[in-house]
Amino acid sequence: MNIQDLRDYCLSLSDDIEEKTPFAKFHGAEDVLVFYVGGHMFCYFDINQFDTVTVKCQPERIAELKEQFDFIEEPYNGNRKYWIGIRMSQADDATVKTLVENSFLLVRESYRPKKTRKPASDR
Repeated sequence: MNIQDLRDYCLSLSDDIEEKTPFAKFHGAEDVLVFYVGGHMFCYFDINQFDTVTVKCQPERIAELKEQFDFIEEPYNGNRKYWIGIRMSQADDATVKTLVENSFLLVRESYRPKKTRKPASDR
């Protein structure tokens, strides 16, 4: 999978996906492209060094994924408890898409506004 294919895939997940380069002020991170849903990151990578893609993951799945796939590694500049790195030179497209979609869904659900119930006295 190349950069354009991954970008297109990320943008196809929802109409409210945003892409930004928020780290432009930081030396060495100027070209990190980040995808957001609901204002929160779910995928990022360096557009000039497309060797690792970083996505969010359920903490309880990370060890299992590292055992199952040789291309799952530590995230690029992310909390290892919640993020994983995908070594793109070894990863197959289907698995990359599955992991990106999982990250998107995880972030979207985590930050979705919670429905509040009215107290019984207000009904």
